[in-house]
Order: sequence, then C-alpha cells, then structure tokens
Amino acid sequence: MATTQLKSDAIMDMMKEHLASGAGKELTEKIGLVYQINVAPKKLGFEEVSFIVDLKKGEVFKGKYEGGKVDATFSFKDDDFVKVATGKMNPQIAFIRGAMKIKGSLSAAQKFTPDIFPKPSKL
Repeated sequence: MATTQLKSDAIMDMMKEHLASGAGKELTEKIGLVYQINVAPKKLGFEEVSFIVDLKKGEVFKGKYEGGKVDATFSFKDDDFVKVATGKMNPQIAFIRGAMKIKGSLSAAQKFTPDIFPKPSKL
C-alpha cells in the first residue's frame, strides 16, 4: 500500500528543526507535555499517520509513543492540521467545528496552540 505524502509531514520536519533550536528548548521548559497528533489524508479515522510531539525531550517523530501515556491526542484531517499549525484556523474554532478531535487531558490540550509551531516562511 502506497503511503500518502501529507502536507503535515513538512510542518513536522520544520517542528523537529525548531525544537533543536534555542526557541524549541524554551518550549520544552515551558510546556513539558507529550502530544500525539493523528493526521488523516481525507477522513478522520482512516489511514491516519501518528506523530509524537514530545515537549519534554524536544523531539518529533512518527509512530507510537514508547514512554507511557501521551498527555493529549489530537486528530485532524491533513488540510485542517495545516490551517491550525500555520495559524489560519483557531484551535478552539477547529474543535467546535469538529475539524479537530481531542482525547486526554483538556488542560494539556489547552497548551497546544499555534505558538508551539515554527513560523513557516513559505508553505
């Protein structure tokens, strides 16, 4: 089965670089939580790719989290994730519209804002 190239892959690659920088280290100290982000190409729940954004260790990777439980899990369609990550859609609006699903700690989920993502020069 062919793996679909998601627009979210580019954002997660930028996130890896961002967390390796000084600004990323500030984020890990400030937030210190682990998020799982499930991104589906077209429809939530189908062919989802899981990304782990570990703001304890400052890492981003695809796959399952091996360090216990994540603090919050988000599910998006690829296009909606890109809109939230680039600040074009407010996370609260995404949640209300059903474009984003949340499982886990709501207090941890509230710390998940577009501010944690690097500002892309061009997407």
